[in-house]
Amino acid sequence: MQVVREIVARGIPLDRSNVDTDQIIPSDWLKRVERTGFGEGLFSEWRENSDFVLNQEQFDGAQILVAGPNFGIGSSREHAPWALEDYGFRAVISSRFADIFRNNCLKIGLLPVELPAEVVTRIMRAIEDDPMMEIVIDVVDRRVAVPAIDLDEPFELEDFHHYRLLEGLDDIGITLRNVESIDAFEARRPSWAPRVTV
Repeated sequence: MQVVREIVARGIPLDRSNVDTDQIIPSDWLKRVERTGFGEGLFSEWRENSDFVLNQEQFDGAQILVAGPNFGIGSSREHAPWALEDYGFRAVISSRFADIFRNNCLKIGLLPVELPAEVVTRIMRAIEDDPMMEIVIDVVDRRVAVPAIDLDEPFELEDFHHYRLLEGLDDIGITLRNVESIDAFEARRPSWAPRVTV
């Protein structure tokens, strides 16, 4: 997982509520066994419509998805954050995320930023007016700023997740921080007991 301290990028407004994980990455795409390649399937059914926001040229290269409330509801598939990340998104801003989706995002370093609904709507409208507008997500101080519209808002991020993002640690990385203790434990085990090699 990459260190995430600050994200400065343009946004894409997805003005839809209750977007579920099957809409984010339809089940047809779940046959893959690796974690890459899901970006092509991101919102694939909606992308069949040429007017869909991800198909609009002015949003090419944007790395922050600004979505309506209740984003990531439905089944707990990890493929949804994988698809967002593989497509190129580094953060999703919404007024509410499904808990499992939010946790799955944080495990891979995709930042879910929860802001009040009126603030999210204000950011969406500003992006629609100016697709080149930059959004600054300061992970260190847990703030979102949009200088073009004089917006500066705090967001909540639990200390544990804050630590993981700033250190670039996924679950395996956290475990490997204890490799000396693991080795010492394994060295004390009887020879007949199963061994773990790290």
